[in-house]
Amino acid sequence: MSYQFLSQMKRRLNSDMLLLFFLLASVQPVLGQDEDVRKRTFNIRKNIAIEGYDPVSYFDQKPAPGDAKYQFNYKGVTYQFSSQENLTKFRSSPEKYEPAYGGWCAYAMADTGEKVKIDPETYKIVDGRLCLFYNFWGNNTLVTWNKDEKALKSKAELHWRMIQH
Repeated sequence: MSYQFLSQMKRRLNSDMLLLFFLLASVQPVLGQDEDVRKRTFNIRKNIAIEGYDPVSYFDQKPAPGDAKYQFNYKGVTYQFSSQENLTKFRSSPEKYEPAYGGWCAYAMADTGEKVKIDPETYKIVDGRLCLFYNFWGNNTLVTWNKDEKALKSKAELHWRMIQH
């Protein structure tokens, strides 16, 4: 074997290893997270996610406050539900209903990678995921998000992965 061939193979192997590393790093949040990491990175107030709103209710286009009697802890994050039916739906498929970006403002996550509070009634379902937005003091970030959703979603995904590591 020639030196040139071995050198090319070594570069190719290094390139493939780097690609594999980034692929594994991006898949890790999907495979599972440590509960402590979730507790530190998710938007939790008074030990409850989404400021007590029922995550399932958003998918019926009717955001509703949850009730403490219908409560469920999923991987260290506690959610409340407006009904037993919604609690049952969540338990059967929590990944479907959990908010994107840990329940932080999707626009801020995209723009700066910061964890910014949300108005639980300002939301959008994007590619089957619940995205929440800041909407205070005349600044509704959902409006800005809608102007360039595709690019902002990609940035938000990248920033969220960085926060989780």
